[in-house]
Amino acid sequence: MHRFAFRIAVGAVLSAAATCAALAGEITVYTNLESDEVAEYVKVAQKDLPDVKVNVLRLSTGDLAARLAAESANPRNDVIWALSLTNMLDPRILALTEAYTPAGIDRVAERFKDPAGRWFTATGYMAALCVNLDRLKQKNLPVPASWKDLTHPVYKGEIVMPNPESSGTGYLQIVSLIQGLGTEAGWKMIKDLDKNVAQYPQSGSAPCKLASKGEFAIGASLAEAAIKSVKEGFPVKMVIPAEGAGYELGANALMAAAKNKADARRFLDWTLSPNAVQAYSRNKEIVTVKGATPTADMRAAGLPEDVTTVLFKMDFAASAATRGDTLKRWKADIGR
Repeated sequence: MHRFAFRIAVGAVLSAAATCAALAGEITVYTNLESDEVAEYVKVAQKDLPDVKVNVLRLSTGDLAARLAAESANPRNDVIWALSLTNMLDPRILALTEAYTPAGIDRVAERFKDPAGRWFTATGYMAALCVNLDRLKQKNLPVPASWKDLTHPVYKGEIVMPNPESSGTGYLQIVSLIQGLGTEAGWKMIKDLDKNVAQYPQSGSAPCKLASKGEFAIGASLAEAAIKSVKEGFPVKMVIPAEGAGYELGANALMAAAKNKADARRFLDWTLSPNAVQAYSRNKEIVTVKGATPTADMRAAGLPEDVTTVLFKMDFAASAATRGDTLKRWKADIGR
């Protein structure tokens, strides 16, 4: 019996064991979940699937999507785990998947799964601002309440946002402004924000980490990163912008070229299991499976009981269809 194993390879070529998951009891999973989350979830899965060895490659959203596209002629993974839905809907990636109906899918609302059965979502994430109250006090700056507030010149050099070319969070932030405010108003907001942005790091959690450490006053990041910083005792306040917060869903799928489909299907079943959902609920502000509720810590950090009341209405099909053009314009107008 194989022990359930976990390996994160960040930006590296998988080992021979990870790339040749042809034997029963071994699969390769690609994900863009945060590394600490994956480690926690796999501890749970280890108890539920003790006879399956899972090799995990974790990359940022943009890098993972690019890898899947680059390997399309010879896929090296069995499962896609929580890839941003906007990226999953890329026809090049969708063509790599095979329809599968996992156990427990009846607990997922229709809007969170593909009618054709090629993908389903168990989790999601939303944008939020990580505001370092100590740094604001030090610099005599007000606590921002909205995206518009962040365009005020007093915040020049004090804002960090994720790069939308590599970060799913970065892309959802700009595309939600475009969709939520309208194309021209959205782009104007993005350009006005850029005047105050000090840097665009590669990952969605990085801006919150930088703000938490006091290197900058405000990190446009993820709600889950803000909640984590609050729980860890950093002088951080989570602010959900008054205009609304963009959000993204994490899609799971079976690869059509999977070398071990039996265990790949078992793993996908596990991603909707009660134990998995309980683990998600400790980390994710959006869990699509019925019965999940925010933890007390999340509510104490400022997450509303019903997060749908503070979200922009996202059109994921449009996000996917316009991704290339949106990033091209961002690179031309903002990219640095």
